[in-house]
Amino acid sequence: MSENCFHCGQGIEKERILFDEKTFCCNGCKSVYEILNINNLSNFYELNKGAGIRPSDENSTLFDYLDTPEIFEKVTDFSEGNTSLVTFKIPVIHCSSCIWLLESLHTLNPYIKYSQVNFTRKTLQISFNHKDLKLSELANFLTNLGYKPVISLETAEKNVDHLDKSLLVKFAIAGFAFGNGMFLAFPEYVGGEDYWMEHYKGLFRVLMFLLACPVVFYSASDYYKSAWYGLKNKIVNIDVPIVLGIFVLFGRSIYEVATDYGPGYFDTLCGLLFFMLMGKLFQKRTYSALSYDRDYKSFYPIAVTKVDFEGKQENILLSEIKVGDRILVRNQEIIPVDAILINGEGNIDNSFITGESESISKQPGDKIFAGGKQVGSSLELEVIKDVDQSYLTQLWNKEAFKKHETGLDTLTNNISKYFTFIILGIALISGIYWAFIDLEKMFQVISAILIIACPCALALSAPFTFGHIMRILGRNKFYVKDTLTIEKIAKLDTIVFDKTGTITHRKKSNIKYQGSEINEFDQLNIKTLLKNSNHPLSKSLYEFIEFNDNYFPVEDFQEISGKGYVASVRGNVYKIGSARYNNQEPKNLETAVYISKNGEFLGKFIFKNEYRPKLKDLFNKLTNYKIFILSGDNSSEENQLKELIPNYKGMAFNQSPEDKLNYIKSLQDQHMKVAMLGDGLNDAGALKQSNVGIAIADDTNSFTPSSDVIMNGDKVVTLDNYLNVCKGSITIVKMTFIISFLYNIVGLSYAVTGHMHPLFAAIIMPVSSITVVTFTTVSTWILGRKYFKKRA
Repeated sequence: MSENCFHCGQGIEKERILFDEKTFCCNGCKSVYEILNINNLSNFYELNKGAGIRPSDENSTLFDYLDTPEIFEKVTDFSEGNTSLVTFKIPVIHCSSCIWLLESLHTLNPYIKYSQVNFTRKTLQISFNHKDLKLSELANFLTNLGYKPVISLETAEKNVDHLDKSLLVKFAIAGFAFGNGMFLAFPEYVGGEDYWMEHYKGLFRVLMFLLACPVVFYSASDYYKSAWYGLKNKIVNIDVPIVLGIFVLFGRSIYEVATDYGPGYFDTLCGLLFFMLMGKLFQKRTYSALSYDRDYKSFYPIAVTKVDFEGKQENILLSEIKVGDRILVRNQEIIPVDAILINGEGNIDNSFITGESESISKQPGDKIFAGGKQVGSSLELEVIKDVDQSYLTQLWNKEAFKKHETGLDTLTNNISKYFTFIILGIALISGIYWAFIDLEKMFQVISAILIIACPCALALSAPFTFGHIMRILGRNKFYVKDTLTIEKIAKLDTIVFDKTGTITHRKKSNIKYQGSEINEFDQLNIKTLLKNSNHPLSKSLYEFIEFNDNYFPVEDFQEISGKGYVASVRGNVYKIGSARYNNQEPKNLETAVYISKNGEFLGKFIFKNEYRPKLKDLFNKLTNYKIFILSGDNSSEENQLKELIPNYKGMAFNQSPEDKLNYIKSLQDQHMKVAMLGDGLNDAGALKQSNVGIAIADDTNSFTPSSDVIMNGDKVVTLDNYLNVCKGSITIVKMTFIISFLYNIVGLSYAVTGHMHPLFAAIIMPVSSITVVTFTTVSTWILGRKYFKKRA
């Protein structure tokens, strides 16, 4: 009698392993069993029968080719120091137990640092120590666990994923069926005693049924999946009543045709799904145009510093970088593209990529991956890959850049929770009532109720409205990550502004020098050192010193956050930073940069910030919001800010990045809905902590992946317009809900009393959808024109 493996349940053919009084077919199954028992997860086998997959018995040298340097470089995503990242295609990933096991690989092998599954794409990304674990050994390790990676030319080339066209196909099928169904149903709508029509009506009805089948079973499949997912998670989302409506309409139509009671409503059902899929397609196309994940480079208003061969610097958009360009990367800046180091000593922190803060030294000629952060003096790099081909494009999927929000708490789903139960209650009560009066009419009444109450208009309103709003905002340089962000903006009651670079101009400030005269030699050295810093004051000072750009080697560069930096230039040590960093006593109410040479204080540059024009008008319009100001500078301009912002609720100065984050958290602890406006990596923590993080991009190299919105700096003074548009979009959605409810109330009143035939209900339903689409299109256009006259 053949035995079966305790773990995978398959018959044991060759190997027979006894462990813990159980029989296993291979060491992989035995290992998984051990892990589950060690972690007190033995009930896994009660929940998942036959969870494993027996690995194929192949030669262990199958993956040796992966260790060839050329193949290794082609297959891996990233390789630096001792760490490599590789993404394998694993087609056999099929359930939660697979995901759990594959994301626990670091507990099985000490040389694996982390692993992450993308279930929808059936891929597994692994960070591992390639010095101690060869790529071939990693592939064999996965194979022995029963998850053999598929490595082909396609996966090795790492082509950009093609746009999923399945929704377009579903939409086309629904449109084809809708058009032809209407054509076939037209003679019955016209009526009459035509002999030809009477003779062939059965054929027409069967053809309409055949046309409707692919629409119901394929085109509508996304709604079934969404409804099932919601119910599994004990959530009644908007797709649940939609699915009920589809089933009732389809079932009623089959009943009518089978009993020769009528032609059914196959054409109307196809039309209904056609309009609903049109809404989904519109939403998807909007996301494709504006999504951070797919096409961010086409609208990012973020610049990099391009350097020509004469050393002249120019700020250009990230999307304009070309292979062969030379760019400048300063201290604490993220490298935006894969490049070769030309000048400078690289000290690259790859924590954004690998999750580890270990720094890697780089010398001229070395390759540097996008996503690394330079810690030290500035680097001159030559671009070797376009932005969309660099490893940077994959960083958006990293957990560190995600806010863990489900999106289930949306306006539509909140309403649908009650809507579904109310409709089902009405249908049940009406059914019971009519069962005692007229049993045949009971089915007609229940069908009419569920058909007329199908919330198609509700489902269409949010995608169309928010899709239009995202486009309007994007055209006006306010780039929203997703529709959930629009809803969050509408709920805000508190706005926190960073001072420097957000409400002040980064480049415009009045600068005066106090101290001993600085000769040309020292000024050139100081300007070289200023070139290495990303701090707004250093950038302003760099522009202020009027000498040609000359690059001198910078050695032993060190920066202390919040204090300043020191380095050696042409044999002299210069310190640039705060008063105490240069062993001086700070003067109250003064923003200044102090400079020392070889331990001897030279002087200080005193700054007076220039605020953006019309700021006072902005704050006078934000009376419905609590306003707070945060700044890393001292309180020298506090009185000026109080005059500028008469309705402020609080100000805090000398704030470190961590202080800003904690300040936001303290406001949220008081149940405030907070938006944070900041201008760079200094504010990245606070931007991520806030309910809505708005990154201000103003001809800067700053790179803030944790933001919900990217906003052009020139548009800060019109922030109220963007807030009002987001609030207005919620009003439009609510108005479309009211329109939908009015249709339902009127329709239900006729359906419940038995005065509405299901045919009429089926005709009215798509009419409500068309009304909603027309209303939301016109109203969002009017809203956009109201606040953005030129670009709505």
